[in-house]
Amino acid sequence: MRIAYITPYQGPTVLRQRPMVRSRSLATTTKVELVAALLRSNGHDVELFSQGEVIENSFKFYSGFAEPERFDSSIPIFYASSWPIKRINGFWSSMALKQLFNSRHRAKPFDLVIIWNLKGPQIACALRAMKGLGIPAILEYEDDAFLSLDGARANHSPRQRRFAQDFLKLVPGCMACSPHLLSQLPSHIPKLLLRGVVGRDLEAARSEKLNRVLFSGSHHTQYGIPALVAAWRQLALPDWELHITGEGPETPHFRKLAEGNPTLRFHGLVSRADLVKLMSSAKICINPHDTSQTPGNVFAFKIVEYLASGAHVVTTPMGKLEKELEEGITYMTDNTAATIAATLQRVVQEKLYQRTASQQVLAVYGPAASAKAIESFIQKSMAEFEKNQPAKCAKASCGCEHAVPAK
Repeated sequence: MRIAYITPYQGPTVLRQRPMVRSRSLATTTKVELVAALLRSNGHDVELFSQGEVIENSFKFYSGFAEPERFDSSIPIFYASSWPIKRINGFWSSMALKQLFNSRHRAKPFDLVIIWNLKGPQIACALRAMKGLGIPAILEYEDDAFLSLDGARANHSPRQRRFAQDFLKLVPGCMACSPHLLSQLPSHIPKLLLRGVVGRDLEAARSEKLNRVLFSGSHHTQYGIPALVAAWRQLALPDWELHITGEGPETPHFRKLAEGNPTLRFHGLVSRADLVKLMSSAKICINPHDTSQTPGNVFAFKIVEYLASGAHVVTTPMGKLEKELEEGITYMTDNTAATIAATLQRVVQEKLYQRTASQQVLAVYGPAASAKAIESFIQKSMAEFEKNQPAKCAKASCGCEHAVPAK
C-alpha cells in the first residue's frame, strides 16, 4: 500500500536552508521517523511530506526540494515551497503542500494519507485526498487544536475552530497520544491510543545505570528549566549529576544560571544515538512541564521513551495514565523549584528510582506491538472510509456515483 505521511517534519537540510524554528527538540522528528519506519516494516511504501514553513516574515522565496539526508533510504522526504510574506505565508504553505501531494499522487497513486495534527496545510491535503481523490485520510493527533499548552482555550478565530471541528467529523480514524484528544472524535470511528513508539535502538540499548537525572526536550518556557536548575543548586545531591539536552533562545541564560556547578551539564542538541545512551544511563528522567488546566490535552512522547529506557520518571501530571505505566512514575504537583527539589530529594533518599516500568511500556509501545496496533488501526479506518463512500454504478461504461452508502 502507498502511504502519504504529511507532517511538519524538519530534516537536517531544510533546517540549514530555512529559518524555521526558534527552539527545537528531537521529539516530533523522532516520532515521525519511528512511525514511518514501522509503516515501512509492515510492507508499505511510504513518502513523507512537509510544508517546511518559514517562521520569519520576508520576501525571500524558498523552492521546494527533496531531502537528500534521509533517515531511511527507502523513505523519500519532500518539502513544499515557502514564501513567508505576512498574511500570505499560511495560504501559500497550504497551496504548495497540496500541489506537491497532487503531483506525487499523479506520478504514482497513494492508497492512504496520514496527517499529523490539524494545521491548515495538513487539512488541505486530507480534504483533497478524501473529497477529490476518493482515498482515506486518517489523523495522527498530537497537540490539542482547541486548547493552548496550559489547557486554556486557544486564541483561534471562530472560523478556525469551526474548520477544525468540521474536519474531525470527516476523518475515518484517529490515533492520538491521549484519551482526551481521542474524545474529540466521533464515537463510532476507529481510534488508537498511541502515546509513543519505542525505537529498536532504545529497545536494544543496554547501559549501566548511573546517578544521573536527565532532562531532554525543547527549551520552551513551559518546561520549567530555570526552576529545574534552581532546584538542583539547592539540592547539592552528593555523587549525582543533572544532564540537560536541547536548545532554544533562552539556553544561554539557562547556562548562566548553572555556572559554577560541575554536577550540571548542558549537552545542546544531541544525535539520536547520544540521546539513547544518555537515557539508558540515567536512573531518573524528569519532565517538569507546566501543569495544564485541562489534564491530558498534551502528552510528552519522551515519557514513553524515558520509561522504556529503564529510568524512573519524575513529571508533572499529563492526564491519567495506564496503571501499569504509572508504576515507574513519581508525580509533582507543579514545577516550582521547591517542588522539584523536594521530589528529587525523596526519589533519591527513598530509592524510588528502582521502581521502573520498562517491560510494561515495551509490551504496549515496543516496535512489534506498535507495528501490529497501527496496522490493525489502518485496516479498520480504511474499512470505515469505504463504508461511507457512494456506490459506483454497476455499468462498466458509466462513471457516475449514486449518493447511497456502499454495501
